[in-house]
Amino acid sequence: MAPKTKPERADVCIVGAGATGAAAAKVLTENGLRVVALERGPWRGKETFGGDELANVNRYNLWPDPLLNPRTVVRPETGSSDPVVELFCPVPQMVGGGTVHWQGWLPRFTPNDFRLHTIAGELPGTTLADWPITYDELEPYYSKVEWAFGVSGQGGANRAEGPRSREYPCPPLPLSHYAHKFHEGCDALGWNAFPTPQAALSRPHNGRPPTVISAFAQQHGDPTGTRSSALNVFVPDAVATGRFELRPDCYVREITVDDRGRAKGAVYADADGDLVEQEADVVVLACGAVESARLLLLSRSRRFPDGLANSSDLVGRNVTFHEYSAAVGLFDDPVYAWAGGGYVSASSFQFYEHDDSRGFASGGHIACAGVGIPLPINWGLPDRPLWGAQAKQMDRDHFNHSMAVAMVVHDMPQHDNRIELDEKVEDAWGLPVARVTLTPHRNDLEMGRFLIDRNAEILEAAGANKVYRVYIDKVTGNCSHQHGTTRMGDDPGTSVLNRWCQAHDVDNLFVVDGGPFPTGTGANPTLTMMANAWRVSEYIATRKSDRLGNRM
Repeated sequence: MAPKTKPERADVCIVGAGATGAAAAKVLTENGLRVVALERGPWRGKETFGGDELANVNRYNLWPDPLLNPRTVVRPETGSSDPVVELFCPVPQMVGGGTVHWQGWLPRFTPNDFRLHTIAGELPGTTLADWPITYDELEPYYSKVEWAFGVSGQGGANRAEGPRSREYPCPPLPLSHYAHKFHEGCDALGWNAFPTPQAALSRPHNGRPPTVISAFAQQHGDPTGTRSSALNVFVPDAVATGRFELRPDCYVREITVDDRGRAKGAVYADADGDLVEQEADVVVLACGAVESARLLLLSRSRRFPDGLANSSDLVGRNVTFHEYSAAVGLFDDPVYAWAGGGYVSASSFQFYEHDDSRGFASGGHIACAGVGIPLPINWGLPDRPLWGAQAKQMDRDHFNHSMAVAMVVHDMPQHDNRIELDEKVEDAWGLPVARVTLTPHRNDLEMGRFLIDRNAEILEAAGANKVYRVYIDKVTGNCSHQHGTTRMGDDPGTSVLNRWCQAHDVDNLFVVDGGPFPTGTGANPTLTMMANAWRVSEYIATRKSDRLGNRM
């Protein structure tokens, strides 16, 4: 079915207005380019957010509705090749994306994250690769994002951190009850702990007031509008240029190509269900690693029968996710899950860098955390019944006396871990959904066990009277962190994009979400995603003299 309308051609069309799409829009428009962004979800204001835990956590208020946007998962390690419909690694679909509901942890990757293959060597069964860029190349863009957001932190407090060109714009947030316990345990063990860098203002910055700290942070939109996000920082910056048109409720179905095989534009269904084609000189994908890969695979043509920019058969492959789990401690004295868990303000990279003596590659970020979302509705312990008198009694006895030390597992890239189209399952718009095929590598499980044991030691050293170890046996995508599906690299035979996140096959097509990451690393990825999007957008903008129609 042909599109009904064709708006005025833009310099750049961005698909997705989350963390990276909004960052790209800010940079491109501030450099004089006319940008149209197409966002699948709504454009919601702070007045629509609040602390309704049932709505936000249990009823998909901020999450994709699994009936409208299903995914399927295949887990070969179970011995079955049958896909199962599952809400795997969901990311909020709305203007601002995952930054709307985040806790806002923004650690930098370390210099060694960009060269793990060089450091760790070959890891059988994986496609471990160095990045085509270095920490030093990305460092100025880390600083740009931190200062735009007013990130609160303390440079150098993390002993694994790379060199910095600027201190954080805001000092660290005050220590929470959880953070005090975390520091007690780390200090007793002689381990380095540091203030978690966060997208929260500890003092006024850029005309914005300090962030209102609340227990309702993770998975809840901020009704005060004071927590930094793409929604309240990058989007307003882009709008203020007068060169940005943001169209919410627009579902992109295909990236079209011209007779030369270059990206021509995006075909989307608008809020009324009408098909529209937005043409542009450059197309930038920022849908998240899963959905960007899906969109490329959906964009089949005579020139690209296996999907756009997929001559290497690597689009969707090497997908990685982060798996979140924790050790949970119970204390005699209260740590006030309600008040103390409002924000996480202490982390450690003590076991982040690779160490051959451990018997596995890489490591992960660990931090203090809550056992559940702030209310007992979604709080629990491994031995707590789901309902009944005993469950209620455990809530009374332990809710205010519990905390967790959590970790992020660095999922290793594997060629056969991938995103494909599931031609048997369609979404509400009649398109094949993303099918995730994922087998955890032995390295992932061993790393997870090691880190959980270290987390337990921190809790014990802090005085916990009982500690639960919640080991992982699979990767569920519960972090909403996704990477690797459009890997960047110098060799077109082993990567989809070049070092500028420009498709090897299609020179006016770029991807700026987590898809380009050759490795997932062991830290929260959003800061690096936004910094990389800023870097790539500056590259696009500097080629304005080429009129964006010539080869860049």
